[in-house]
Amino acid sequence: MIDFDKVRAEFPILDQQVHGRPLVYLDSAATAQKPQCVIDAESEFYRTINAGVHRGAHELAARSTMAFEDARAKVARLVGANAKEGEEEVVVTSGATAGLNLLATAFGNASLGRGGAEAARFALKPGDEIVVSKAEHHSVLLPFQELAARTGATFKWLDLDDEGRVRVDEAREVITERTKVVAVTHVANVTGAITDIAPLVSRAHEVGAVFVLDACQSVPHLAVDFHALDVDFAAWSAHKMYGPTGVGFLYGKRELLEALPPANFGGSMVELAWMDQPAQYMVPPARFEAGTQPVAQVVAAGVAADWMMNIGLENIEAHERQIAAELLKIGDIDGVRVLGPRENVGRIGTVAFDVAGVHPHDVGQFIDAQGIAIRVGHHCAQPVHRHFGIYASNRASSGVYNSVEDARALVEALGKVRAFFGV
Repeated sequence: MIDFDKVRAEFPILDQQVHGRPLVYLDSAATAQKPQCVIDAESEFYRTINAGVHRGAHELAARSTMAFEDARAKVARLVGANAKEGEEEVVVTSGATAGLNLLATAFGNASLGRGGAEAARFALKPGDEIVVSKAEHHSVLLPFQELAARTGATFKWLDLDDEGRVRVDEAREVITERTKVVAVTHVANVTGAITDIAPLVSRAHEVGAVFVLDACQSVPHLAVDFHALDVDFAAWSAHKMYGPTGVGFLYGKRELLEALPPANFGGSMVELAWMDQPAQYMVPPARFEAGTQPVAQVVAAGVAADWMMNIGLENIEAHERQIAAELLKIGDIDGVRVLGPRENVGRIGTVAFDVAGVHPHDVGQFIDAQGIAIRVGHHCAQPVHRHFGIYASNRASSGVYNSVEDARALVEALGKVRAFFGV
C-alpha cells in the first residue's frame, strides 16, 4: 500500500504558504511539480559528469553518454517502448510540441521527395487527408493544419459529443481511403476525457494511415503501453510527468523511424557530410537529435520515470481517481458547469468548469487568494471551448501529490465565488 502523504512530502515546493494559506496545487495539467530525487538528479549531473553526449572520448563524455542513454531506456520502459540496444524507439525532443512539429515537418519533407522511396508513405499531396479531433491542444491542431496548408491536403476532424468526448463513432465516415495521417489526443487537456483510441487506430491502419497520439495527459496519470495500443507515433513532455522542463519525447515504431526523413539539421545527426553532394544521415534516434541535447534534463526525466514506476502507475491511477471523484462535486455547486464527463468513468482528475456570471480570471484570482492554484484561460484548446459555447474556463487538475482534502478545499472555495461577486 502506497502512503501518498509520504509521496507528497517528497515535493519541497508544496511545503509553503501562499497568501498566508497552505499551498494547494491543482494545476498539474499545465506542469507537474518535481520530487526531490528529480531536482537532485539534475544538479548532480552538473556537479559530477557534465559533458557533451555521443561526442568526446574522455571519461566525462563516456559517463554522461551512458547516463543519457540509460535515462532514454527508463522512459521507454515507462511507456511500453522497450527495445533492443540499437533499435531504440524514443527520440529526445525539447517537449511534446517540438515532437509533434518534428513529425509534421518530416512528413512535409517526405512530401518534397526527401527520404526517397522509404519515406513515400509519409508524403502528402492535394486530395489526401489529415484527420484530428476537435478536442486537440493547439500543439496538435496547428502543426497539422500547417502541414495541410503546405501540401494541399484536406484538413478534417472528428467532432465531440455533449460531454466533450471524441466521437469515435465517426471514425469510418471521417477517416477514409484518402486519409494519410490521424492525430488525436489520448486524454483531452480540457475535459479530462480518455479517448477510446482503439477504433481510431484500427480504422487508420485499415486505410493505410499513420496514427499519431498526443500522450501529454495520459503518460503522467495512466499505465500506458504504446506497443499494446499499436500507435505509430506518440509525443509527450517530461515536465508533466514530474520531470524537468525543456525536454520531451517522441515515440515511433522502429521501422517508421527508419523510414522517416529528418526534420532538424546540424551536429550529431549526420554520418557523412560533403560540400558537393547530399549528406548521409545517422540511424534513429540520432537522426532526429540534431545539436546539443538537454542532457541533465533527460537524465532527471529518467529518474522521474523510475520514480513513477516505483510507485506503480496502477497506484497513481487509483489514487487520482479518488481525487477526481471529489473534484467532480464542483458540478453540484449552483451556477457551476463542468466541461466534460460528469461521471468518474473514462476520465482523469482534470476538471474544467464555467462559473455563471463570473469571468474565469476573477474566479482564478478569488481561488488563488485561498492559496489554491488552478488554471485560467482557454488552455491552448479554443475549439473545445467553442464547442461548449464559451471562450475560456477555469481548470483544476490533480497530481500524485494531491489529496481528497485538496479537492474539498477547492469545492468549498468555489461555493463562495458567486456570492462574493454579487451574482
